[in-house]
Order: sequence, then structure tokens, then C-alpha cells
Amino acid sequence: MNLAFRMRPKNFEEFVGQKHLSSEDALLRRIVKSDNPFSIIFWGPPGSGKTTLAHIIASQTKADFYAISAVEAGKSDLTKIIKKAQENLSKTKTILFVDEIHRWNKAQQDVLLPYVENGIINLIGATTENPSFEIISPLLSRSKVMVLKNLEPQELEIILNNALKDQKRGLGKYHKKIEKNAIELLIRLSGGDARIMLNALEIAVTSYKPKIINEQIIKEVFQTKSAGIYDKKADEHYNTISAFIKSMRGSDPDAALYYMTRMLENGEDPKFIARRMIIFAAEDIGLADRGALIQANAAFEAVHKIGMPEAQLILAYAALYLTTTKKSRSVVNALDEATSAVYEFPNEPIPLHLRNAPTKLMKDLGYAKDYTWGKNYVGPTHSTGHSTVSSDRIGSGSFLPEKLKGRKFFKPEEIKK
Repeated sequence: MNLAFRMRPKNFEEFVGQKHLSSEDALLRRIVKSDNPFSIIFWGPPGSGKTTLAHIIASQTKADFYAISAVEAGKSDLTKIIKKAQENLSKTKTILFVDEIHRWNKAQQDVLLPYVENGIINLIGATTENPSFEIISPLLSRSKVMVLKNLEPQELEIILNNALKDQKRGLGKYHKKIEKNAIELLIRLSGGDARIMLNALEIAVTSYKPKIINEQIIKEVFQTKSAGIYDKKADEHYNTISAFIKSMRGSDPDAALYYMTRMLENGEDPKFIARRMIIFAAEDIGLADRGALIQANAAFEAVHKIGMPEAQLILAYAALYLTTTKKSRSVVNALDEATSAVYEFPNEPIPLHLRNAPTKLMKDLGYAKDYTWGKNYVGPTHSTGHSTVSSDRIGSGSFLPEKLKGRKFFKPEEIKK
């Protein structure tokens, strides 16, 4: 058994991180204490504790526990577990842990649904992908989604030190130490994944003679030629993505490509870069180029489908498009102004002519009065500040509440031509 498996926490007291789930008063702890489990989907990055939490639940409840991997298990495996759960229903509850549940297609998830619905199975699913997209809606609606966060560097350091000291399950018998800068490098190159970190630590301790583990040993373990680029501080990750965004904003394609490639060569998730380009398209380009958001979103979808290394071509295409096109903050400025107005006037009455009028009483009170929407016309009926149309349908009524009449949030002149 590898170190990550041996050091897996056996209870909440040993568990490090995810305080919103593992603390004494957290919902998950309350569920376990009540011994009344219900279906849960753990959503979070690799190595953040999803599988560990499932096993802790299993060890602290009286339910029968079965663990399968969606990558390896098929319908026959699931059928056997369901049969046992049905046989034991009167005696005990059954918890089924499905690791990487997003790998199951719709048909496979459909098989599980009726047994989750009628309570024969309490599901614990673990996924690194957004459950909204990867898990069927009926199954999702019958489960509580619990989001796990990336482990903080200080939390990973605690896990690392515990493994070095533990005499029974860990590496304590080797009596080795690790330099501070080597810890920082190990955590950085592990990408926040506790399993990768522990397995790399085990190699460094058992395969190298020096009693003190240094940076060079960690670099050799990971066998990366670029370990020195992205490893100095935990915030170097944020510095590089910031440089990438600012280079696109400044319309410098060479710098944008450099920082993008620098991230990819050091193991950055390509979908993270693609997501940031979607935000950039809305925030920094907006309506100056109405195709930018479409291009960025299409790039994300393509990266998701293709994967590395070919995905870097798609990212480069999108980065060059966004970098060289026109820029405008009109969207974010308009949103900021609208948000300020909402805080200034949070509960202003909706104008009567804009209200819904499904009953006669509402119509008698003036709801939807003079508002007409028909087959011959659609759109504004008075001057909105952006276009002027005849006012024969609403008269001089404003779309904004009375106290906000005349306020302009969106300023078309901010769109650079």
C-alpha cells in the first residue's frame, strides 16, 4: 500500500482541511452523528478529501458500505450491490460510494436512480466535474451537493509533516527531514493534490539516501525540467495568470502566448485558463466584439473535449483572438452602476404597467395598464435613452421604478469603435 493510502484519516479528528464540512458543527458531522445518512455528491478537485470523507462516513455509521469506481465498475457490479441492499433493507441501510461518478453515462446513472429515490441506496458520489453538467437532474435533485475546496498550502504542510513523523503508517522510521523550500516546491508541483504530494514524498524518502530532502531531490522525483519557473511561492500561480490577463488586456499577443505557455508547461489545468478567457471576453471586450464571448466559450468546450496536448492549440487560438480584438469595459461598467442602484434603491415598487396581471382584480388595480404586446410589434414603446420609438403602447411610462427614472447604466459611447 502506498503512503497516501496508509495515511488516509480514519476519523474527522485526523482529517485536515474542509472545515466547512469537517468541523464539529458542520452539516456533514451532524449527519454522521445522527446515523441517518442521505445521498451526497462530493464535488471538488483531485486529492482534496472526497474519498476520505466517504470512508470516514462508512466507518462511523452502522450502514453497509460498498465502494466502486465508475471507471471500472459496470452494471453487473451495481446490480449485485442493489440486490444485497434490498435483502438487508429491514436490518440496515446501505451506502454506495461511487468514485468519479461523472464517468457514468446517463443510462448507467438511470439504473441507480430508482433505488436512490426509494431509499434502498444512500449514494455518495465523488466528482471533479461540475455535477450540474455531469450528473442527471433527477439524481442530482435527490442528493445534497457538498463542495470541497483546494487544500491550502499550510494544510498540505500539516499532512506532509504528519506523514514524515508517523511511525506506524507513515515514514517516521526513516528519520528524515525536508527543507522549507523543498516543502514549498513539493506542494506547488503536486498541484494541491494531497495524494500526489504524499506519493512523491514517499519516493523522495525511500529512494534517496540523504537524511535531509532538498529541492533538487523533489525536482528529480517529479522529473520536470521547468520546476524552477512556477515553484518559488504559492502565489506565483496567481501572478502568472494575472500577467496573462493583463497582456491580453494590453493587446500584446507575444506576452499573452508566453504566459499561457508558461502555465501549461508547468502543469496548469488548461480548463482553468479557458475559464479565465471566458470571463475576460465579457469583462474586457464586451460589446466591442460580440463574437469574443462566443469564441471564448467555444474554446472552453473544445478544450474539455480534446484534452492536452492538442488543447494548447485551441487555447493559443482563443488567446490570440481575444488579445488582438477591440476592448471595452462597457459591460462591467454598466453592471457596476446597476448594482450600485440596487443597493441605493433595493425595494422600489415595480411600475404598474410592467406588473403581471393574471386576475381581474390586478387589472382593476392598474396592473399591466396600457401595456400591449402583440404580433405586430415587440420592443420598447418610449424613449429609453438608446432608441426612440412611438409611445402608443405604454404612453410615457418608464421601465425603471419612479425614483430611478432617467438613470443610465449602460453607456454605448463607452464601446470603442
